[in-house]
Amino acid sequence: MKKVIIAALFAMAITTSASAAPAGPGHGWGGRPVVIVHSGFYSPWYGPYGGWGFGYPYGYPYAMMPYRPSKLDLQIQDIRNDYADKIESMKMDRSLSGKERRQKIREFKAERDHEIRDTKANYYKS
Repeated sequence: MKKVIIAALFAMAITTSASAAPAGPGHGWGGRPVVIVHSGFYSPWYGPYGGWGFGYPYGYPYAMMPYRPSKLDLQIQDIRNDYADKIESMKMDRSLSGKERRQKIREFKAERDHEIRDTKANYYKS
């Protein structure tokens, strides 16, 4: 019975430590997802960055570095923020009827998409 309890506590500790780890780049920080290709052989005793799930020494530092956004990413984020503010202010505007508000919101979304397409086209042209 004592062995079963110890094994259960050990399994709970491993599960808790794995679920408390950060997700890594591309999962929660707005970066690009990382694809790892390997031979298909998996040893349960060694993790991808070192033995027993710990890298050398105690972590893989490059996996935790955030993705640095490009100039295009920053421009697109600015456009999205501007139009999000316009759409939110239009939703709060009670001087227009509901139908007119919905129409204006659709126009803002179409303008936003058009401006993002133009920004991408101009970025790749230059």
